[in-house]
Amino acid sequence: MHNGIQSNKCINAMTLTELRYLVALARERHFGHAAQACNVSQPTLSAAIKKLEEQLGMPLFERRPREVVVTPQAEPIIAQAQRVLEQADLLSQMAMSQRDQLGSPLRVGAIFTVAPYLFPTMVPRVRKAAAEMPLFIEENYTHVLRRKLEHGELDAIIVALPFSGGGLVRARMYEESFSVLLPADHPWTKQKKIAPEQLLSETLLLLGEGHCFRDQVLELCPAIDSQHQRNLVQIEGGSLETLRHMVAGGLGITVLPNSALHQHGYDKHTFAVRPFEEPVPSRTIALVWRDSFPRPKAIEVLRQAVPKEGLSG
Repeated sequence: MHNGIQSNKCINAMTLTELRYLVALARERHFGHAAQACNVSQPTLSAAIKKLEEQLGMPLFERRPREVVVTPQAEPIIAQAQRVLEQADLLSQMAMSQRDQLGSPLRVGAIFTVAPYLFPTMVPRVRKAAAEMPLFIEENYTHVLRRKLEHGELDAIIVALPFSGGGLVRARMYEESFSVLLPADHPWTKQKKIAPEQLLSETLLLLGEGHCFRDQVLELCPAIDSQHQRNLVQIEGGSLETLRHMVAGGLGITVLPNSALHQHGYDKHTFAVRPFEEPVPSRTIALVWRDSFPRPKAIEVLRQAVPKEGLSG
C-alpha cells in the first residue's frame, strides 16, 4: 500500500513541462539541443530530467561523451509521455476551437521543393481569409514533417503523394508536371520534347538524398543511378534554386516541377525549357493533417488558399 501511495505522488508531481523536456531529450539525444528546442537553459533541462529520474527511481538516459541514449526501461515511459502531451494539446485546441477556430495559431509545414513556390501565393490568401489567425510556416524534408505532424508540433503539412501513415487525412491540392531545364544554347533546344532515356547522356544535376522530388526524378529512368552514371551530380542539402544556378552556369541540365520554372532574376534567354514525351511525369501535392485535429475551419482556409489549377511556372 505504501508503494502505491508513493508511486501516485511521483506521478502527480510530474508536470507537462517536465514531460516536454523528457520527450525533447529523447528526440534530440543531446542536452544542449533539447534545451534549445524547449527555449530553456541547459541546466534547467538537466535538473528537470534528474528530478524525473529520482521520482521514478530509475535512469531514463545513458549519458555518453557525445550523445544521450534512452535506456530500454525508459522507452515505454517516453512513448506514454508523448501521448500525454498530445492529449493535453488536444484538450487545449478543443477549448480554443469552441471559441474561435480561426483565432489561434496555425502551424504549417511544406517540403523544400514546394514551400518557396507555394507559400508566397498561399500565405496572403490565408491572411486575407483569417486575419486574426497567426500563421507559422516551416519547410523541411518529408520524413521530418511527418514526425512533427504526428507529434503535434505541426498542425498540417504539404507534401507529395503517396504519403503513408495512420490517423491522417490527405486532401489533394494540385498536380504539376515535370520539365527539363537546359542552358539556352543546349543542342536539345532543337527538340520539342525530351525522352527520359536521354537524361543518361548528359550531366544531370539532382538534389541529394532526403528530397522526395529526387526520388521522383530517378523513377523517370531507372538506369539513372549514382553508382552507374558518372555524369550524375548530386547536390547534398541543396535546393531547386541551387540546381537552377548550376544550369545557368553551364554545368549541366536538371528536371524541375513546373511551379519552379520561373526565371528568378535571370534573363529570359538564360534557359530553355522542354517538356517530356508522353506520358508526362508529374506529382500530386496534398495537404495532410491528423484526423483528430479539432479545427476543420482552419484546414478549409488552407485548402481554399491554393489555386485550383495549381502554380504556374
